[in-house]
Amino acid sequence: MTKFDSKTFNAEAFGAYVSKIPNVNKSELARSGAVQGNENAKLALSGQSGSLYARIPYFGRITGSTSQNNDGSTNVTSSSTTTYEQGFVVASRMDSWTERSFSKNITAGVDFMDNVAEQIGEYKQEVKQGILLAMLKGIFSMNISGTDVKAKAAKEFIDNHTLDITKETESAVGAATLNRAIQKACGDNKSAFSLVVMHSEVATNLENLQLMKYLTYTDKDGITRDLALGSWNGRTVLVDDGMPAEEDKDGVTSYTTYILGKGAITLDDIGDSVPYEMSRDAKTNGGEDTLYVRDRYICGADGLSFEKPASLVGSASNDDLSDGKNWAVINDGTKHIPHKSIAIARIISKG
Repeated sequence: MTKFDSKTFNAEAFGAYVSKIPNVNKSELARSGAVQGNENAKLALSGQSGSLYARIPYFGRITGSTSQNNDGSTNVTSSSTTTYEQGFVVASRMDSWTERSFSKNITAGVDFMDNVAEQIGEYKQEVKQGILLAMLKGIFSMNISGTDVKAKAAKEFIDNHTLDITKETESAVGAATLNRAIQKACGDNKSAFSLVVMHSEVATNLENLQLMKYLTYTDKDGITRDLALGSWNGRTVLVDDGMPAEEDKDGVTSYTTYILGKGAITLDDIGDSVPYEMSRDAKTNGGEDTLYVRDRYICGADGLSFEKPASLVGSASNDDLSDGKNWAVINDGTKHIPHKSIAIARIISKG
């Protein structure tokens, strides 16, 4: 046992306690199904031996748009599926806080473990959202220059999965914007989309049009509070001001809204060998206690592959994840999967 702010600290028990602290945002995001795990990637990368990158099979769909007519005298034409490879990378994160960071928040009647665990649980969610946005930035920054299959697939994906309304008469999102975007991206597969991530400026516009309603929850004291989550056309909405917002030379800002389908993003916490650790420094400032937190996340996207550059060692930073050169639509060098099978899209608007 070690001590933190004169409290007994058990790393294993504390980790379990953090996991049990209710996090409504996290629960609603999980319910949307857009951010999930990948069991094959987890199996390949869950070891504590420093696994960083894995390529796993990605099975293509059967081909053939029409069934062949059997007239009793025609031979059957057979086709086969293609097996591709998909790359997943691990992003390891670490943080620490000294005693004073928490001690000033500990007041009479407030449970120490509950207080610290709740803060760390919420902080971890913010870290994951930052990783998610970095991945999406990278996906929509893929290289589209060139005539090879990789560039052609990237251009096809970005062109079809982007709805830019900034030049339209109605340049802010409206009642039909979401439906237009997901239909353009995936056609008759548009029902796959389940999560929308947007800037508060866009969310406010939807509120004013009475197109979005925020979700609420009631805490243990019976107080009902609004969440940073809403609903738009039946899709869960996450409001995050970390979303891309670019101002042009005239001072007009364009906002990017991302739309994700079920299982579109793999962002799975696979744990660190030492996730929580305490250290006592008896010398500095008359004595300090520091809490260290470490996490490892599998990062990937359905229908897309993270292509690890030789320079990436140890862990993928948010800069690595947001670099378009590190992402590609899954292909085998001669053909790529259909863009309609990738349930990831974006809207660019002026509000």
